[in-house]
Amino acid sequence: MTTDTKDAPKSDAELRAEKLIKRQQRNMRKANAEGFLSGICAMLKPGDLAMDLGANMGEITTILAETGADVIAFEPDPYAFEKLKKRFQNAPNVTLVNAAVGASEGTVKLMRAENFNENPKGASVKSTILDGGRSIDAGNFIEVPLLDFLTIVDTEVKKRGEIAFVKMDIEGAELEILETMHAQDKFGPIRSLVAETHERKFRDLRPRFKALRQAVADAYPAHKVNLEWI
Repeated sequence: MTTDTKDAPKSDAELRAEKLIKRQQRNMRKANAEGFLSGICAMLKPGDLAMDLGANMGEITTILAETGADVIAFEPDPYAFEKLKKRFQNAPNVTLVNAAVGASEGTVKLMRAENFNENPKGASVKSTILDGGRSIDAGNFIEVPLLDFLTIVDTEVKKRGEIAFVKMDIEGAELEILETMHAQDKFGPIRSLVAETHERKFRDLRPRFKALRQAVADAYPAHKVNLEWI
């Protein structure tokens, strides 16, 4: 007689091992993302255009701006945007936009994390315009402008011919943007785009994220459209 251990509770050692593996995988993704960004910055030059969607306090914006390229940084949260203004007040190649980006335009609710009031600096990175997010207080929101990113892409491409680099970390709003860009073949004039996807925070949207990942992997090399940003 054999014992079926398929559904047996995991031991503390097994749980610790899984946690260590996940941490190592995340560290490897972080290292890969940092290496990828270093490669991008080595190729950026004055006259190029880079975009930072979800700039928050400006860590990536700073790295991009140091290349001499023109940088447009989008950040909807007023708390984070005030930090951006102070940080880049003397940076002539950086344009700051206090708005969310999406696949349409108008006005939208920006919902804060549950711990925003206690820790606005740390929690501001979690602010989202997407309903149903994990650890989000839907009752704690402000209304912010929403800009159509596809229109922004078209406008900048007409002026410059291409966009050198786009970094997208916008807490779930990337899903509709990337789906629409793929459907309308909008990735062509963007030299490289990286995005952090947030399927862990939006359980109901996981099938769409999975389909997006497959479609992007089938259509573009990873140096063109990279959804493993972190």
